[in-house]
Amino acid sequence: MLLALAWLARTLVLALVLLFLLPLAAHALWWWSRDDLAPDWSTADWSSARLLPAAAAAPEAKVRIYAARVGRWRGIFAHHTWIVVKEAGAPRYTRYDVVGWGLPVRTDAYAADARWFGNPPQVVLALDGEAAARAVPRIREAVALYPHRKAGTYSAWPGPNSNTFVAHVLRAVPELAVALPPTALGKDFSERLLAWTPSRTGVQLSARGYLGLTLGWVEGLEVNILGAVAGLDLRRPALKLPGWGRIGMDPAGATETLIAPAARS
Repeated sequence: MLLALAWLARTLVLALVLLFLLPLAAHALWWWSRDDLAPDWSTADWSSARLLPAAAAAPEAKVRIYAARVGRWRGIFAHHTWIVVKEAGAPRYTRYDVVGWGLPVRTDAYAADARWFGNPPQVVLALDGEAAARAVPRIREAVALYPHRKAGTYSAWPGPNSNTFVAHVLRAVPELAVALPPTALGKDFSERLLAWTPSRTGVQLSARGYLGLTLGWVEGLEVNILGAVAGLDLRRPALKLPGWGRIGMDPAGATETLIAPAARS
């Protein structure tokens, strides 16, 4: 019995080192070796990355979820995510974020496809046409019902934060069927110990985001230790590592790659 417990302890320590500590250390070294990191908020580039066409040039309904690395040392660990919607025929896009100052939920505080602290956004979900048209009103309703919208409710770690907000919307509209990046720290924050995954294709155990286990067809297998996530995605084969994020196929729906040359409203 003691030998079995000792073997189990060694195995868990080895897994912690290989799946959590080494990837984080390697990503930290790579991150600090970069020479293009903005030193502070005021000098960072917050301009449009020009992923979206002008709203007038794209009459169909659109839904986008973007993720971009956060600034300075925190970029080692985390992405910031946000949601962009547009009804069919609408003259402009609407962007929803949560931030850590003032009232957390913000509307159109930045360009719809803006860089975040100088880091370009990556597409998590791109939905167009009728499917987007059906989703937009439900997304707007979910935004209005976000429970952590009062001043002082934001917590960068382990949540509720910007990624908790987007995960809340995904739970309200499970047909979007997309998983946030494993580096979307705060996505696993929950006041419930056991719940459905946002896609409702599996279950999630969460100790308020400090520890957790997720198993779902869309989300894959994820183990959360202090917000760092390691796991596997079998649906869209990929390895998930702390710091590095998703290594493998892009999540379903993240197909937007063209850069639109026109400015947008």
